[in-house]
Amino acid sequence: MKVGFIGLGIMGKPMVENLLKANVTVLVNDLNKEAESEVVMQGANAVSVKQMAQQADYVITSLPNGAIVKAVLYSGEDAIVKQTDINVKAVIDTSSLTPNESLEISKVLETKQIKYMDAPVSGGEPLAITGELSVMIGCAETDLPEIQKVLEPIAASVIRVGDVGAGSVVKLANQIIVNTNIAALSEAVVLAKKFDIDLANMYKAIKGGLAGSSVMDAK
Repeated sequence: MKVGFIGLGIMGKPMVENLLKANVTVLVNDLNKEAESEVVMQGANAVSVKQMAQQADYVITSLPNGAIVKAVLYSGEDAIVKQTDINVKAVIDTSSLTPNESLEISKVLETKQIKYMDAPVSGGEPLAITGELSVMIGCAETDLPEIQKVLEPIAASVIRVGDVGAGSVVKLANQIIVNTNIAALSEAVVLAKKFDIDLANMYKAIKGGLAGSSVMDAK
């Protein structure tokens, strides 16, 4: 199995490193050539988009926004679907997109017989490093076992939440919950500081109760 990976940022780079640790053949591409070099030293192969399209069985994207994902996959000059002899069977998009963007991309890739899965992740950089991300995926039910196998080195859980687009919806729900927790935690810290409460002791006192959360542990 050859996995192409586009996007070697805060999340993408550790995901590639975990794929390499699992002895997966990884082809990488990023505008940041320094990031490319770092994973090449660990065993990855830096390739052009054309080479990735022709050699990879699966392509995983980890990019900042939908416009960049579209450019890499089909709207850009060197996009995946514009190459000849495309070998790619499926694109697993771990970027955070809108549901409409995911549906649009899926329809375009379908014309080239390439499956598209919106597979945003949760857990941040710490869990990307440990390979314990949570993946909320929108895909056909029959495709799930295959995709779980591809993502096994980078994720503790890969849960199908519906068809294409559903992953992006659940990611939005996830962010509502996370951001609300961060806001509440910030207010609590300000309150405690006003009364000169030791924050380390406060954390120890409340982390085991109902107020405890992964957000509190991380932040």
